Amino acid sequence: MPHFDIVKKNVPEVTFRTSKLQADYDIKFEHSIEHFVGDIEPPQNWHIGVIVGGSGTGKTTIAKELFSGQYVSKFEYTHKSVIDDMPQGNMKDIEQMFYAVGFGSVPSWLKPYSVLSNGEKMRVDLARALLEQDQVCFDEFTSVVDRQVAETMCIATNKAIKRTGKQFIAVTCHYDVLDWLEADWIFDTNVMQMVFHIAHDRNINTLSENVGVKNGENLGVITI
Repeated sequence: MPHFDIVKKNVPEVTFRTSKLQADYDIKFEHSIEHFVGDIEPPQNWHIGVIVGGSGTGKTTIAKELFSGQYVSKFEYTHKSVIDDMPQGNMKDIEQMFYAVGFGSVPSWLKPYSVLSNGEKMRVDLARALLEQDQVCFDEFTSVVDRQVAETMCIATNKAIKRTGKQFIAVTCHYDVLDWLEADWIFDTNVMQMVFHIAHDRNINTLSENVGVKNGENLGVITI
């Protein structure tokens, strides 16, 4: 996987308010420039990866840069039932994928996307992505579901990915998914490093002793 060196420029318009902020807080417009540097080096024959880190640490920027072809953006839903919004194919495959991502309420399959809960929408998006693509990079993974549902989704997604032989990258701010997904590789944007973790500790909220630097190497830094 390639080295990345991403400069993200956010240059605001010069207005009374932005100029006042510069004067009041002694900042320059260039202070809003973000710089993300690092390397993501997955092992051979991997199936599940995770890009994890706090808000504003570059997860989405890096995912879009390195995995643009796999990155899942918003889908268009036009039918009166989500089952009809799924791609053409075997009905059994669609049903299995709905169950695999934890969207198991058959009556909800007959509802339009717009009336589903946020959690149901996320699961429908995930099912559709996995049905349409062999390689999926999914942002905000489990962000809108409670952690019990998140655990169930992770375990089910792990099984679905391994059963189908696809590749899946979860982009998330939640460290608890690391054990549940049993990822083949993890990149932490808080430290811009590939990391590993000790499995089966589901109370992980920080890197602490459960996450270490791959080979002890510092693969990158953030400069803001």
